[in-house]
Amino acid sequence: MNDFFYGMKKGIPIALGYLAVSFSFGVICIGNGITPLMSIIISLTNITSAGQYAGIKMIAKAAGYFEIGLTVLLINLRYSLMSLSLSQKLDSSVPTGARLLFGYGITDEVFAVAITEERKITAKYMFGLISLPILFWVAGTALGAYASNVIPEKLLDALGISLYAMFISIIIPDAKKNYRILVVILISIALSCIFEFVPYIKEIGIGFKIIISTVLASLFGAIFFPIVDTSTPDDHKDINMEDKKDV
Repeated sequence: MNDFFYGMKKGIPIALGYLAVSFSFGVICIGNGITPLMSIIISLTNITSAGQYAGIKMIAKAAGYFEIGLTVLLINLRYSLMSLSLSQKLDSSVPTGARLLFGYGITDEVFAVAITEERKITAKYMFGLISLPILFWVAGTALGAYASNVIPEKLLDALGISLYAMFISIIIPDAKKNYRILVVILISIALSCIFEFVPYIKEIGIGFKIIISTVLASLFGAIFFPIVDTSTPDDHKDINMEDKKDV
């Protein structure tokens, strides 16, 4: 099978999931005073549910450009790490321009599918993998934005919490498996409650609330639950030998 169509086939489940989530995002945009066209542009230039949602909430509350930019940068910083990791699996024939385009299309789900490939990844495969998720993400946003005018109000209210449900569904499985993750999540929740309800503190801008909560919770996890390298010197030796074989 052609690598492009093989990658596209791998991206179908991701695309279908994105259609539902981005539909809700489009609805939320309209509810916060964002025009349908602007909603589509936001999805086309970001492709990140968490970052887009945080940005929309800050825009609705008239946050400053610096606050919005810094918050979205912090939320989306993980994509840089994913791209660096995935670059090690790309075939050496993939040009720099194509690598930059892949970075644009990297999401959590795309990275998870691509990184599990047992062979080197070609440019055609990556273009196929990211094409449908991007298309469906933007299309879902457009559908949600334009359909919000005809959808019953009760259904709109239900769709408004769908992103919250998605975020919860992402963290619950890992929290059940690892108590360290659960502790960090609970700390994040506690910090969010403090910033939301404590007098004076709750007056801090929403973007800085997200930044401070994220940094403090992550710092706590890094200090008290550091990742320990359990590999042996022989393991590193074997890895180096494999790298030499690839070269």
